[in-house]
Amino acid sequence: MPGERLTQQDRRQIAAGLRDGLTYAAIGRRIGRPTSTVTREVMRNGGPGGYHADRAHRASTHHARQRGTSPLPPSPESSVRAERPGPGRRDPRVVNAVAAHTTELFVQTGLPRMMARVLAALLTTDSGSLTSAELVRRLRVSPASVSKAVGYLEARELIRRERDPHRRAERYVIDDDVWYQAIMASARVDLQIAAACGTGAQRLGVGTPAGARLENMSRFLHRVSGDLVRSAQHWRQVYATHPPAETSGDATTG
Repeated sequence: MPGERLTQQDRRQIAAGLRDGLTYAAIGRRIGRPTSTVTREVMRNGGPGGYHADRAHRASTHHARQRGTSPLPPSPESSVRAERPGPGRRDPRVVNAVAAHTTELFVQTGLPRMMARVLAALLTTDSGSLTSAELVRRLRVSPASVSKAVGYLEARELIRRERDPHRRAERYVIDDDVWYQAIMASARVDLQIAAACGTGAQRLGVGTPAGARLENMSRFLHRVSGDLVRSAQHWRQVYATHPPAETSGDATTG
């Protein structure tokens, strides 16, 4: 039941759901738990690629026994570091949680999970770039999985490759205007579809039901794609000209 500790069977169901490629929300529904509970459980115990049910259950039992003892209080310095990380220092657990949630949203849009994980990792990295080795360590996956995901994302113009001047390695980079690039790439495809539909309508005859259908689709895609491109160009210029104001100390947003 919600509010109770996860059982070993719950954890095995979580592991099975991850193997099946289910979202955290779907796994939560399967075991009757909130999505946040599943997310925290997975990220505390190796992430989606390294989660093992029995190992996670043993770790939970160990921590529960430790909480039953009276450990020494932490030093003031360590408490400050844990509760109030300074500028540029982020709690890895927070970063992992944000990346995991972002991954699930990308998966819901239709992006394959491995590709979603790589994209989310780059988005939540301050530098906006990672090498293949760094992605392998961070995501706990094979180099082949990273290579396949990078190729997929690069083909869709969501990331690009860049030679690392300090290493004999490529870095995979996500630009600040990645969504502008993605919108423009999508619009180009839609315009190609619109042109094909227009040609098909002429060949079939615009007076036929199929021809009229294709003609309407062609006009619709032309209009929507044009509006989307103009809007994207406008807002890209606005946000490039007026970047968000920086705040001193810990950054907060409203």
